[in-house]
Amino acid sequence: MSNKIMFVIGCIVVLIYLYFLFSIIRKQNKVQKRELMNEYDTRDLDGMGNQGRIPS
Repeated sequence: MSNKIMFVIGCIVVLIYLYFLFSIIRKQNKVQKRELMNEYDTRDLDGMGNQGRIPS
């Protein structure tokens, strides 16, 4: 009986841990997407867009 109770408690702890782990990953993914949208083109040093690039 004691082993079953400890197993259930352990499963609950693991499920709570996984829930918060995935929620943190999801939130950070949203933050990263927002930051990438606000980033400028680092290769556009002259400010002319793609006009000044030489294709490789």
